Amino acid sequence: MLILKCADCRRKLWKYHKIGQGELHRCHKDRIRKVWNMEERDGKVFCPCGRAVGIDRGSFYTMDRNAFTCAGTKTNG
Repeated sequence: MLILKCADCRRKLWKYHKIGQGELHRCHKDRIRKVWNMEERDGKVFCPCGRAVGIDRGSFYTMDRNAFTCAGTKTNG
């Protein structure tokens, strides 16, 4: 499980079940386990501080790699 945080304000965004060892380019909505802070508007995902962290693509979010940090462990699938 990974904990994603905003790169600007360091607020926790959500807890995500990452499968595989690669970088986090997409967050599939069905793998998000817990949401702390997240706002969806105009087809994008924002932190409450106003920073856009991703784009809504339907079943997943395409993440902006400079907008968030993550900590935790990745699962080998």
